[in-house]
Amino acid sequence: MVDTKREIERKYEAAPDTKLPDLTKVGSVAGTLEQGVTELDAVYYDTADLRLSAASITLRRRTGGADAGWHLKLPVAPDVRDEIQAPLSDEVPEEIAQLVTARVRGADLVPVVRLRTARDVHHLVDEDGDLLAELSKDTVHAQRLAPGELRTAAWDEIEVELADGKDPALLDAIDKKLRKAGLVRAASPSKLARALEETAPDEDSTEQTQEKPAGPVVTPGSAGDYILDYVREQIEAVLAYDPAVRRDLPDSVHQMRVATRRLRSVFKTYRKVLDRTVTDPVGDELKWLAAELGVARDQEVLAARLDTRIAAVPQTLLLGPVRARLQVWNASQGSDSRRRAVATLDSTRYLDLLDTLDALLADPPLRKAAAGDPSDVLPKAITKDYERLAGRVEPALGMEPGEERDLALHEARKAAKRARYAGEAARPALGKPAKRFAKAMKSVQTLLGDHQDSVVARGTLRDLGIQAHAAGESAFTWGLLHGREESEAADLERELPGVWSNAAKKDLPTALTG
Repeated sequence: MVDTKREIERKYEAAPDTKLPDLTKVGSVAGTLEQGVTELDAVYYDTADLRLSAASITLRRRTGGADAGWHLKLPVAPDVRDEIQAPLSDEVPEEIAQLVTARVRGADLVPVVRLRTARDVHHLVDEDGDLLAELSKDTVHAQRLAPGELRTAAWDEIEVELADGKDPALLDAIDKKLRKAGLVRAASPSKLARALEETAPDEDSTEQTQEKPAGPVVTPGSAGDYILDYVREQIEAVLAYDPAVRRDLPDSVHQMRVATRRLRSVFKTYRKVLDRTVTDPVGDELKWLAAELGVARDQEVLAARLDTRIAAVPQTLLLGPVRARLQVWNASQGSDSRRRAVATLDSTRYLDLLDTLDALLADPPLRKAAAGDPSDVLPKAITKDYERLAGRVEPALGMEPGEERDLALHEARKAAKRARYAGEAARPALGKPAKRFAKAMKSVQTLLGDHQDSVVARGTLRDLGIQAHAAGESAFTWGLLHGREESEAADLERELPGVWSNAAKKDLPTALTG
């Protein structure tokens, strides 16, 4: 059984003789309650090559204090982490080990650092005695747990952790007070990061044991440099959202799926930069991953859409157990889709894909254009995607409403998404013109996406209506909802020519060249 809490804290440098300033009247702080000194003993686990630490993830087994046990900390934002806690045990709990699968990939989790901390704790409370934040001065002793080698470090620091549910603005007020008292923010983001830095092997021995990375050298500021930065960013997004999907956090499946699609798109769009004989097989695996995750994501979107539609129907027109049938349908479909998503992330095929992505970054398949000027190489690639989109939208506009037109608009939507991602990838190099292009393509993609959502919703509503009729229930409401979806799709089809004209008339690909 694991518990999760959002940790919002700030750390400051300190010396043994540093005194904690009086924070009374800072924000809503009315008083400080001394809690005494607590002795903490924590052993941090990582792979031998410190993969978790490289991703700013910490995993520890700690004794002492009120929260003894296993703690996994996942970065959320600067000064913000999610802490997943599990009861004390000899081995890493399976529930926690699963959350770092994408980073560890079968490597052993071994003890790397031991931290013993004397923590002088003070509670900052409001006028009602409610806890606002915990202020502590820590005296830390670190030991590197390398075989046959003893490396140690020691330091003092001050830590301020916000209490659950309290306003983060309090930390800003406390920060101002502490800085006026002469304190500065800690250079390291965590105790583990500082311990690893201060107990690291000598540079000479490191140089002897580490080989220089293989692969071609990428010229800074070149087209290849920008595209590889974008690829690296999307790969990191896949890894970062992996534990969020496993924890069933809102929108996590969607964001992970978006990262896979962006990767596939950039491989296709910038095929003059990255060799497609290498990236196409990777793209096929990314397509598989997106499809597996899509089961969960599509279910999530569709269920929310139908729930909203039902809520808008007057009570007098809700005939039969409409909400109950939707809940039963969603529960059965949602449970299956979530299990499928997690099973995908546990699969050997997925972990092999992650290894392949790492290898691609280590030895990128650069083509001649990768060394070129991004202001020349990138607009040409974007223009081809734009022309591809135009070749799908314009024929679709001339079709009669119906299934064939729905399919054509769906293909146009996929082309709009690819063009949008092409612009986003080029934005760091091309600036505002690429931003405007991506925004225009997003407007087309959004409208076509809404249309496709309506197409999918109508199919499900028809199925639910058939099920209701077969069970002896009224199918009236399902038919009413189907008709409303049909009407909304028609409105979107009428709106599309104007949206497309607005995007097309700007001649944005030409503008990208300046």
